[in-house]
Amino acid sequence: MPNPDKNLQKPAPKIGKPKNYAGGNPAVASAMRHVLKSAGPVRGTKALLELNQIDGFDCPSCAWPDPDDERSHAEFCENGAKAIASEATTRRIERSFFRKHSIEELASQSDYWHDQQGRLTEPMILRQGDTHYHPISWDEAFALISSELHNLPTPDDAIFYTSGRTSNEAAFLYQLFARHFGTNNLPDCSNMCHESSGTAMKQSVGVGKGTVSLDDIHQADTILCIGQNPGTNHPRMLSTLETAVQNGARIIAINPLKEAGLIGFAHPQKISGMLGQSTPLASQYLQVKVNGDLALLRALGKALFEREAATPGSVIDHDFIQQHTQGIEAYQQRCEEANWDELCTLSGIDKDSINTLADTLLRGERKLITCWAMGLTQHRNAVATIREIANLHFLLGALGRTGAGLCPVRGHSNVQGDRTVGIYEKMPESFLKRLDATFGINAPRKHGLDTVDAIHAMHRDAGKVFFALGGNFLQASPDTSFTAQALRNCSLTCHVSTKLNRSHLVGGTTALILPCLGRSERDIQHGEEQFVSCENSMGIVHQSKGTLNPASRDLLSEPEIIARLAEATLGDTERIRWRWLTQDYDRIRLLIEQCIPGFAPYNRRVRKPGGFYLPNPVKQRVWKTASGKAEFSSSPLEQFEVAPGNLILQTLRSHDQYNTTIYGLNDRYRGIGMGREIIFLNPDDMQSKGIKPISRVDITSYWYDNQDGASAPNQATAETRQLSGFYAIPYDMPRGTAAAYFPEANELVPVHATARESNTPTSKSIEISITPTP
Repeated sequence: MPNPDKNLQKPAPKIGKPKNYAGGNPAVASAMRHVLKSAGPVRGTKALLELNQIDGFDCPSCAWPDPDDERSHAEFCENGAKAIASEATTRRIERSFFRKHSIEELASQSDYWHDQQGRLTEPMILRQGDTHYHPISWDEAFALISSELHNLPTPDDAIFYTSGRTSNEAAFLYQLFARHFGTNNLPDCSNMCHESSGTAMKQSVGVGKGTVSLDDIHQADTILCIGQNPGTNHPRMLSTLETAVQNGARIIAINPLKEAGLIGFAHPQKISGMLGQSTPLASQYLQVKVNGDLALLRALGKALFEREAATPGSVIDHDFIQQHTQGIEAYQQRCEEANWDELCTLSGIDKDSINTLADTLLRGERKLITCWAMGLTQHRNAVATIREIANLHFLLGALGRTGAGLCPVRGHSNVQGDRTVGIYEKMPESFLKRLDATFGINAPRKHGLDTVDAIHAMHRDAGKVFFALGGNFLQASPDTSFTAQALRNCSLTCHVSTKLNRSHLVGGTTALILPCLGRSERDIQHGEEQFVSCENSMGIVHQSKGTLNPASRDLLSEPEIIARLAEATLGDTERIRWRWLTQDYDRIRLLIEQCIPGFAPYNRRVRKPGGFYLPNPVKQRVWKTASGKAEFSSSPLEQFEVAPGNLILQTLRSHDQYNTTIYGLNDRYRGIGMGREIIFLNPDDMQSKGIKPISRVDITSYWYDNQDGASAPNQATAETRQLSGFYAIPYDMPRGTAAAYFPEANELVPVHATARESNTPTSKSIEISITPTP
């Protein structure tokens, strides 16, 4: 929930000029400063040299893939270095820390302060009425969790949440335990970010993950980057885009805010980059209105159909459409009926710019790749918008061939792998049947709770058990105060974590912290070194082997924590010997390949340098849809609208954070120093509202029970949420829009506001008003 000191006067942030390129020497200096400060020269340097190397460990930050062939000695970006500095820190949180600091004192500190305190070192418990955490043994902790689970009225009163950094091996054991226990309540962080992508792509092409490789991007003619900011969220993507540009590709940036990482890139490992010479990236930058993407994509479709009508047979790939798709007629009618004036008004982009982009799409061999992230997925109409991207690719036949395809850029490093191995509340019957046959269990068939539904369930019904395998659930979720009360309603909350975070401070009747090994640390089981595996954004499964000494002798690996919990709760069976499985992770991987097609022979293939690609039928133009065809969509044109005078707020990251982990208080590329409680606004909007730069404002968000995302209801019926004392910062962005950092602004996101079909929180479409702070 919001910090207790939120209304206190805080120093104004330092404001500078936004940068016009990402990377370069400032990125190197920032990375090394964080590493040396937190991990020290020896431990820090060792960690960096092993990061993303073939025999090293996978970055715990983003899911951008590593090169298939040779890798540099510095195969990491600035934010990857910050992530490792945070995990490999020499600072420790021991029992004396919790004796010194009460829950109230810890809750008054910032998320940045929490991360700076260091690594957790032993299990801790907070019992009812306690003001401080106290140590607890591992055996006592597992016995307590087991008792609480067995005391539940039904297995469905347990909720098993997963963070995207969890390995394939841990995630598979975790879902097996939950389903053997009797529930499909397996919400995960994907529910809050890319669920819309998976939903849309399964409907359109039958596969819910990306369909391209790094080599495809290198060979593309045109790359659309929509609703994403690679410079901050996945900086290693910038070197891939630079290569594509040097090979002749044109990059089109479609994003409301001007972002340095879409404008240019100074490669920090090249002399030119070190000298501050950047490669221009976006050849066209379209500052679309927030939630104007569907209108822009529909306008592109209209432009292509108009060109086809003028010169039949020269624009649309009729052979691809006839052989591989269905439903073009309804989509074409939607495009032709759309009004150009309305499309330009809704998107905020003029017709000439749209036609220029259409010309770009038709250049060369029409090798089009579209990349997107949460700027598209967190809207009410997110699924329809992403399906509109697929429509464009169908028109050009830009799927299943070199240099073309769909590229949802996933966030956390193994969020895609977790889903592949079973972390999903609605796994298909084919998977559940294989699980039953392999393990002799009866996996439940009733769909479980996703993240938002789990919050509602905990808020509504007291006494549930909430178990989180990684992550910072409270700060990652929408409607922070609502979510906090949901957690407090539980009989037990338990978090498997490496670092202190705010979720530990808002617990149920009893709260547990179970400290685990980090991705960078050596994992010894039964006297033998182990490795785990992850799947990146492009469907490559590869190994990750920690090399650093663990932060504490009392740390357990995530697979061992799950196995010991399962043993304490369910016991062994003839086919499942929980702790035996974790004595050698090869045993877990053998079971994964029995349950999930495409992995076998897992243990041999994952040891191959660089790993292996999972099957992706779209690359062979095979469509796993109900019809066996790629499906055009024909959704109505709509847009999120707000009451007159109100603004649409989107949440975003600063350059000094990754997800909810705050590494520092600066946002270098946007010119912000020493501040996070800020709101970016269009300068003309500020002037019209009488708000001066760097003045403090109060923000109110609105939710309407009857709001469908396409119209602005009567504001008098609104449910509201408020934040006070944010600093107003003028920024280059469309009128009527605003932006603020999460998790600070998550308080404003109504838990009821979710995307159709995917149920993802609409953190990019929040209706707000702003007023000067009294």
